Amino acid sequence: MAEITRVVAELCQRANRELPRGLRKALLEAAEKEVSPIGREALRRLVENADLAAREGLPICQDTGMAVVFIELGQEVHLVGGSLAAAVDEGIRQGYRRGYLRASVVRDPLLRKNTGDNTPGVLHLSLVPGNRIRIVVAPKGFGSENMSAVAMLTPAQGTTGVIDFVLETVRRAGANPCPPVIVGLGLGGTMEKAALLAKEALLRPIGTPSHEPHLAALEREVLARLNDLGLGPQGLGGRYTAIAVHALAYPTHIAGLPVAVNISCHACRYAEQVI
Repeated sequence: MAEITRVVAELCQRANRELPRGLRKALLEAAEKEVSPIGREALRRLVENADLAAREGLPICQDTGMAVVFIELGQEVHLVGGSLAAAVDEGIRQGYRRGYLRASVVRDPLLRKNTGDNTPGVLHLSLVPGNRIRIVVAPKGFGSENMSAVAMLTPAQGTTGVIDFVLETVRRAGANPCPPVIVGLGLGGTMEKAALLAKEALLRPIGTPSHEPHLAALEREVLARLNDLGLGPQGLGGRYTAIAVHALAYPTHIAGLPVAVNISCHACRYAEQVI
C-alpha cells in the first residue's frame, strides 16, 4: 500500500504538469492548419503554456481537478498494509500538497465545505489477469466536466441520434470547457456504464482510432461535424473546436441506447504507471 501511495502522489503531480503523449504534437499540427488567425494564436499560446508548466514544474491549469484514479489490479497480486482506497487517497493528499496543487473537493455536494487536501478521489477498480498493478491518475477539471452529459436514446434513433446528441452537447458547452476539446463517447451498457466508458475513452492516446471499424468511422464523422461548428480554439472562432473523438461501446439491452459524452479541455490530463 505504501508503494501505491507513492505512485499515486507522483502521478498526481505529473498529470497536472505534463501533456499526455501525442497531445502537444496534435495541438501544434492544429495551429498550423487553423484558418483563423486568432485561433492559431490561441493554439500556440496553449502549447507555450504547457511547455512552461513542464519546464517550471507548474500546473497546466489553475483548476487541478478532482483526481479520478483507474486501477487495474492483477489477480495474482496480494495487497498488504491497509485499505486500497485509503492508500489512493493518501497518495492524492501527498501529491496535491507537495505539488502545491489546488484543493478543489468539498465533503458534501450541498454543504460545500472544502476537505482541504483534494480527497477523496474517485476510484475505479478492475480485476485483470497477472501480477501487476496499472495505475492511471486523471485529474478532471470541472469547466469541462460540467459540460458533460448522458442521454438514454431509443434504438430507433441510432447513429444519427448519437451524432446529434454529441453535437448539441458540444455546441451548448461553447467556450466553457476551453476548446479545442477531446470528446469521450460512451455507448451502451446502462446509464452509469455509458458514463464510465466515456471517461475511459479520454485515456486513449491522441491519434489512436478505435479498433472497431464502425466506431472509428463514427469518431471521424463526429470530429468533422464538430469542427464545422465554428466555435474554434478557446471559443474565439475557427476550425479546431475539437482535437479528437474517442468512442467505447459495451453490450446493452434490446430496448435502449445509452449515450454519454465526457468532454475534456484541450489538456486532457492523465498519467500512468505499472508496478
